[in-house]
Amino acid sequence: QVQLVESGGGLVQTGDSLRLSCEASGLSFGDYNMAWFRQAPGKDSESVGFISYSDITFNYARFAEGRFTISRDKTRNTMYLQMSHLRPEDTAVYYCAAAKNTAPVLHGWDYRGQGTQVTVAS
Repeated sequence: QVQLVESGGGLVQTGDSLRLSCEASGLSFGDYNMAWFRQAPGKDSESVGFISYSDITFNYARFAEGRFTISRDKTRNTMYLQMSHLRPEDTAVYYCAAAKNTAPVLHGWDYRGQGTQVTVAS
């Protein structure tokens, strides 16, 4: 059974940093592309970015470039999202996802976690 478990969310202030984690189990972690998505209240989910299975290719949404960094530790089957210079508009539930083939939308990925809430106070 594949499980993706996000952690690290919380309430922070504008300008703060936060690191989210996504621990994967039940799959061959190194064979999967991994991604972060987010969904703000009343909005559709949107891609934050992804890291390829080979760790060679990265893709970030425009709002994430320069502020967010995706990485992973294959020895821990864990992916990370390091976020800095957080803004109130970054407030959302953040989801991690895994797939053999990448997709622009969350439901196009093979597996997803339950999400972790990030709230950025102004």
